[in-house]
Amino acid sequence: MKSKTYLLGVFALMLAFSANLFAQDEITAEEWQKQMNQYTTQKANLTTELTMLKNQVNELKQTSAGIRSYEDCQAELYGLVGATQEDVNNFRMLVDDATSKINRQQKPKTDRQAELDKLKASKISALPEFYNNVHNILQRKLDAWNDKPDVVFYTVVRGDNLWNIAKKPEHYGNGFAWPKIYNANRDQIKNPDLIYPKQTFKIPSLTEEEKAKYDKIRRNYKPAPMDQ
Repeated sequence: MKSKTYLLGVFALMLAFSANLFAQDEITAEEWQKQMNQYTTQKANLTTELTMLKNQVNELKQTSAGIRSYEDCQAELYGLVGATQEDVNNFRMLVDDATSKINRQQKPKTDRQAELDKLKASKISALPEFYNNVHNILQRKLDAWNDKPDVVFYTVVRGDNLWNIAKKPEHYGNGFAWPKIYNANRDQIKNPDLIYPKQTFKIPSLTEEEKAKYDKIRRNYKPAPMDQ
């Protein structure tokens, strides 16, 4: 209806323009015919364009009618792994819980690996929403998790001192961290310069903040110049 109104408007303008030209007595019959031919051509072009647009609209309507809804596509995808929407929601909660525990490195690590293996064994883990996280990202985080105990024990031997014990690679690898051992064993160490063979000390793990502190001390340390 709008297209017909548009064409009628074009014709009205053409007639009005033609009448105006005649009224001015400044156009010849040949010039008038030329103008009319141009308007007739424009009308034909517009009609053709309008027809093409209508055809395109009809094609889009047919295409739209054939497109399935997102919900239908999801239901079909879930059906491929034998799951319902409720199953997927429950699995998502399990993945979120496992991700939180692994990110916090909640011990024991073996339990976290067992939980992840159970998630991997589920067909639902093959869905695009879960696959990369369950089969790749979380496993890499577990593999990178250094599961050293919070506290190890060390028995003093002859010639030991707190500096050398702290410097051992299996402990801190940094002699400047000896106060950590001293403070953890104040019940046995009265003087940090005096320790004795067969004493057994707790060697607690350093926090990331403590590691940074003692590394900085080591980097900034400058030995006193020796007298000539």
